[in-house]
Amino acid sequence: MRNYFAFLAGGLFGAGLFISGMTDTRKVQGWLDIFGNWDPTLAFVMGGAIIPMAIAWRVAAKRRFALTGDAMPPPPEPKLGRNLVMGSVLFGMGWGLVGLCPGPAIASLSYGGIEGLVFLGAMVAGMSAMPSLRAWLDRPATAQ
Repeated sequence: MRNYFAFLAGGLFGAGLFISGMTDTRKVQGWLDIFGNWDPTLAFVMGGAIIPMAIAWRVAAKRRFALTGDAMPPPPEPKLGRNLVMGSVLFGMGWGLVGLCPGPAIASLSYGGIEGLVFLGAMVAGMSAMPSLRAWLDRPATAQ
């Protein structure tokens, strides 16, 4: 049952990315180009995601068990930390440079072409390198 829900959610997500234009790098870069030829249409995509998610969080907060029968996970930590800020900056830089975030990047692989594979390879390399980089950043400073 869990795999069925995952497949259904992934299919809906991928279809939404394609229909909304989130897999089109020109559309995403147009959204980010606020001082040039700005394209505000992705604001509707964001609103279409934020509104149902806000409702889902309110409903989930009142439940003890998920529809699959698993216990509900605890709410995320509300504080801003160095890892969240650094990760957000890196994510935003990649999104702005390429015009894709991980979900649309994977969906865009269906178009063919080398660009999507190069991006996916770079994304996997960055994700693979991050645990070592995080351990290096989190180690205590040694006295000199």
